[in-house]
Amino acid sequence: MPSKWTIATQSPSRQELAEKLRISPLAAQVLCNRGLSDFEQAKAFFDPKLNDLLPPSAFDGTEKAADLIAETIKAGHKIVIYGDYDVDGVTGTAILWRVLRMAEADVDYYIPHRLEEGYGLNEQAVRQIVADGAGLIITVDCGITACQQIQVAKDLGAKVILTDHHSLRPDLPCADVIIHPLVCNYAFPHLSGAGVALKLAWAIAQRFSPGARVKQDFRDFLLDATSLAALGTIADVVPLLGENRILAKFGLLGLANSKNTGICALLTVANLTGEKLHSDHVGYWLAPRLNAAGRLGHAGLCVEMFTKADPARALEIATYLEEQNKQRQTIEKQITALARQMVIDRGMDRDDYRAIVLTGDNWHAGVIGIVASRLVEEFGKPTVLVTFDPADPDRIGQGSARSINGFVLDKGLAQCAKHLIGYGGHAMAAGLKVHRDHFQKFADAFFAYAAQKLRPEDLAKTLQLDAELDLALVTPALLAELNRLAPFGQANPKPKFASQWLRLAGSPRIVGRNQDHLQMSVSDGKNVRKAVAFNMAKRLSGILDKGQFRLAFEPIANEWNGRTNAELRVIDIELAK
Repeated sequence: MPSKWTIATQSPSRQELAEKLRISPLAAQVLCNRGLSDFEQAKAFFDPKLNDLLPPSAFDGTEKAADLIAETIKAGHKIVIYGDYDVDGVTGTAILWRVLRMAEADVDYYIPHRLEEGYGLNEQAVRQIVADGAGLIITVDCGITACQQIQVAKDLGAKVILTDHHSLRPDLPCADVIIHPLVCNYAFPHLSGAGVALKLAWAIAQRFSPGARVKQDFRDFLLDATSLAALGTIADVVPLLGENRILAKFGLLGLANSKNTGICALLTVANLTGEKLHSDHVGYWLAPRLNAAGRLGHAGLCVEMFTKADPARALEIATYLEEQNKQRQTIEKQITALARQMVIDRGMDRDDYRAIVLTGDNWHAGVIGIVASRLVEEFGKPTVLVTFDPADPDRIGQGSARSINGFVLDKGLAQCAKHLIGYGGHAMAAGLKVHRDHFQKFADAFFAYAAQKLRPEDLAKTLQLDAELDLALVTPALLAELNRLAPFGQANPKPKFASQWLRLAGSPRIVGRNQDHLQMSVSDGKNVRKAVAFNMAKRLSGILDKGQFRLAFEPIANEWNGRTNAELRVIDIELAK
């Protein structure tokens, strides 16, 4: 449980903002808490429009890349898209493959095997791609650190268009065109890999349209492609602000009605057909299924599902992804339990440790990134997990790292680079390779860097709340208004509130298969609302003992028999002294 609640102070701008936007002061306060106290910014956030997306001409490199693609197609040369194996990479790859097929290109894709090839461009794969006749390679969601591999492609006679969004290194690859928000000084620096790919697809659509306006078939495709871009954007946990918010909002709206055969199959297997989809559906239902292929098998199946597969084949792949995801969940639970106990046994849960670094033999390399996230959630510290195969004669381990706000992970790994074979990623997530003989030196260096950068208060589990809220205001009308702030995610979390002092109204219930959830009705003396507290059954004794308590909660809707009731999903409980 968080050790401290921080309730946002009332913004002086909220009343004026509420009047201008014609919303409640509470909703205006939530906007101010997101740094959106300026009217124009708040208006754009509250009412995003597809027309607010910047055109490809605003993104240096996209038009030049579209021209190079047109030249390659005219010359009859093959194009290969080299995409990353996560959701962001496979959706971006699918977007570009489909638009290039519409442009009548000879196009194929290549997705590296996570366990056998690792992240990014693989030199052997690049050599084989060129040997198989590729005249142009387009990277998706990778490549910005692949100087050597891109030089190899160039030396072999291929041209390279690099599209990526990950953190930069001092030296840039020698690609013919680089499309990267930071390299190109793009006005919105937080695009996902799929978002960057969509911008290039838009430029290609313009290049292959006869006039200034995109042809109708390309226009229809781009609208449908926002659904794929939304999957990649939400799954990659980039800030859901600006253009990411627009793509996520309209892409989610389009997912349920998408014409993409793969999306239809994925929704069918996840039992989401016909549902009104939100960001949680992507984060907890769809993305894990898509990632499961890359973690336990080969993510190329996901691209096939979104591109070449007919309905029967797409459903077959989606069903396989479902099975892989269940297997992933089992493996994840096993490794998480082991790693969690190692943290406690080695004292890394103590305050004098500002980070967690663990290694294990034969931990599944495709799952340790999720396990690292679980440890970050529980212990609130940057976490690095590395797995070694005892039978590997090269003694090279693969690692995954996850971070906390305020600790830029790729900078931390850069400080330890002399002990690593390689690394890549961004502020919150990264991958790495390390020799077994150098692991401890790396761990010591990472611990030292974390100790230098993080203070004890940075590790304190703090719960950020938007305001104190009377139970009387927890209504369906409030839910509808707050829902206009969706989709929620990174940089735009779900609104959370603190209640006033409450008491139980009636008898609480312990529910759930393992009797670990708490259902109760709560009252402030005038109003009563139902509340559910997941995994908090053990807190009931304290509630009964003290009698009075406050709740940190999210307002949620409970729909039953055509009626919508506003209830509380409890995040934390503060007992009276």
